[in-house]
Amino acid sequence: MRRRKHDGESILPAYFFTETQLEAIASALGSTSDGLTNSEIVFLLAASKLEDMGPAPNKRGRLYNAFAHSQNSRQDRIHIQAFIRKAMKPERYVTNPERFEGLRHRLNEALLFAEMAVSESGQLVDAKAADTISEAKRRASGLRADLVKRGVHADVLRFCREELVAGNYFHAVLESVKSVLDKLRTLSGLSIDGMELIDKALGGSMPLVRINALATASERSEQGGFAHLLRGVIGMFRNTTAHEARILWQMAKEDAEDLLSTVSLIHRRLDRAQRSSG
Repeated sequence: MRRRKHDGESILPAYFFTETQLEAIASALGSTSDGLTNSEIVFLLAASKLEDMGPAPNKRGRLYNAFAHSQNSRQDRIHIQAFIRKAMKPERYVTNPERFEGLRHRLNEALLFAEMAVSESGQLVDAKAADTISEAKRRASGLRADLVKRGVHADVLRFCREELVAGNYFHAVLESVKSVLDKLRTLSGLSIDGMELIDKALGGSMPLVRINALATASERSEQGGFAHLLRGVIGMFRNTTAHEARILWQMAKEDAEDLLSTVSLIHRRLDRAQRSSG
């Protein structure tokens, strides 16, 4: 395998996987829990034009031997990447999506060290390299996976799907906020946006959209508090950031999860809301 020199140290070219990266990728794909089966490995090796090097102690060894042989003989990683793409086609896992997410999670922990990741749509995409094991594990876990575990409302996931794939926390929150306003417009029949929509749909003594019967002081207070909650979310993530460059709006993954959970709560209350008849 050809190598180049950097500061007196021999390293692999950028278009190679290192030996340890290959080991990690093979280990993820050949995992005994949700990894590829032996029959799947046989099919995918052939489909990717990778030579099956014969018996090995386990699936991980079989994959590593095929990957290493291909990279050594061809002096590139093109066919290994083709194998990953074919293995991670989402349609393979329609009947068992949990298996896809588990395998993607495990594989991304390895790929992030090679500046790659498999997206939710099964695409092999460029990614910022992980420097530590803890960073790789944190980033590979994925915002979407964590939100699914929390039981976040389906509309939150639907409206910010692509942003979640990219790990773009700013846009994930922004799109989820838009989804709330879309639902509120549908419920109220209004076509306006932002604070004006919230005030006209939820405010006043006879709001167009009621989250309860408004029969008691406590219920009227709850309605007002709910409207204030929406105003706060809208004010924080739509108005104040609308004219700021996204790069200036720093948001931690944990904060994004908490905020998206708040938006999920709003969606659930709107799902149970009623439109006033008069």
